[in-house]
Amino acid sequence: MKTDALYFQKYENENKVKCLLCPAECLLTEGKVGICGSRFNENGKLITDNFGELVSACYDPIEKKPLYHFYPGSTIFSTGANGCNFGCSNCQNWEISQGKVRTQYVAPEELVKLARDKNSIGVAYTYTEPLIWFEYIASAGRLIREAGLKNVLVTNGYINEKPLNDLLPIIDAANIDLKSMDTKFYKKVCKAKLEPVLENIKIFYDSGVHLEITNLLITGLNDSDSDIEKITDFIASVSKSIPTHFSAYYPTYKMDRPATSPERMLRAYEIAITKLDHVYLGNIKFPGKSDTLCPECGTVLISRLGYRTDISGLNNWRCAHCGRIINIVS
Repeated sequence: MKTDALYFQKYENENKVKCLLCPAECLLTEGKVGICGSRFNENGKLITDNFGELVSACYDPIEKKPLYHFYPGSTIFSTGANGCNFGCSNCQNWEISQGKVRTQYVAPEELVKLARDKNSIGVAYTYTEPLIWFEYIASAGRLIREAGLKNVLVTNGYINEKPLNDLLPIIDAANIDLKSMDTKFYKKVCKAKLEPVLENIKIFYDSGVHLEITNLLITGLNDSDSDIEKITDFIASVSKSIPTHFSAYYPTYKMDRPATSPERMLRAYEIAITKLDHVYLGNIKFPGKSDTLCPECGTVLISRLGYRTDISGLNNWRCAHCGRIINIVS
């Protein structure tokens, strides 16, 4: 559904508008569409056409987001919209992020009903980039919160500070995809800038929203020891307690580099675990590397086999062996 978009600058007598939602800040003349594919200039006004338009919907294990320290073992209704403000050449959901597919309209009130079904704890806005779905999330998210349910973002973190701060009060958890610490990588692979993502990670963390971070290791692009050390050092500078997921890459869309090797994945774990409390390997089978361990004594607190979760190593969200408090929300 079309609706007036938020966060823009209007140029009087020029019929131009500048979108101020994300750092791309697209300057749009009449009829032009922003890089996200969903915000456009119509008669000198910034309009979005994705309000309530769902491209996909599923009840997922929360671990699939991935969120390992937020209501472990729970189910969450997951959905998304067309479009993205990145142009990643390795996008696994490129059909919906870089194009337009058929959607189904779901009013905010109906989303609340879906979020309550099947023992779901709330809604995860995911699959593409939820932050370009701002108006819908802001509207539906308030109703989700009022219903006692949770709002979760799976995001690239690419948004301007004002809209982010306006949205955060209704957000409960987020997984931010930090793709690299290299500005050239962001420019070439993502068609975006790194610095806003780094700043927003700090803002998310400081806001009290539960935060986890994912880094996709792409062979020969961002998987060197130095790359991994830089990612690890940055996350540790925010907080060593942030759960961090290294995910294996497989060739897709416009990128045909070899899949991430098991050796590189294991090396990422070895480097990161020296400075971070909780490190996980995803999109690849590595026994034990999806388990949550106590940073103090090494006891297995949460064991995971696929998306099956056993939390028997915890006692009131403390290590059952040594009593250390663990960064888990439930």
